[in-house]
Amino acid sequence: MKAIIGACGFWDIVENGYEDPKDETELTVAQLAALQKKRKEDQVTLSIIHQGLDDDMLEKVANETRAKDAWEILRNSVVGAEKVKKVRLQTLRAEFESIVMKENESIGDYFTRILAVVNQMKRLGEKIEDVRVVEKILRSLNAKFNHVVVAIEESKDIDSMTVDELNGSLVAKGYKNGGKRLQEWWQL
Repeated sequence: MKAIIGACGFWDIVENGYEDPKDETELTVAQLAALQKKRKEDQVTLSIIHQGLDDDMLEKVANETRAKDAWEILRNSVVGAEKVKKVRLQTLRAEFESIVMKENESIGDYFTRILAVVNQMKRLGEKIEDVRVVEKILRSLNAKFNHVVVAIEESKDIDSMTVDELNGSLVAKGYKNGGKRLQEWWQL
């Protein structure tokens, strides 16, 4: 939603809002036109916000008439106060560290689980480098991948490897289905 509002050029309305003058009759024609433009931008922005919400979230901002006010309510309810944000981040960090690949889980499903947590952490402001995610994945794959992990660590520069490159390396070796193609890979 933030990207759409920014792409439309209305992010300033969300951050700063606009001031209604006490008496519009004292405005010049140019000032009145500028005020009308700001009001229109605000309503378009509010409409964009409304379109991006589910029914529960829409209820929280349905009575707001300005985009800035609606955004503040959403920000406070989704991200929460700084303490809530820090607690949520701590929970996500613990979840990230404790994730391990399930016995019959595919590489794609495992990467999706890991990246869901990583993306939540990033949305809350966590700076998390690809190398940290790559290392986490390599050490948390199940035992049938031990020889592949060793091969990747010896043949690739882990410090510069992206998560996508790691995923590609594992999928290319035939591990799309949780290692079911292991014998095929050995025959290559």
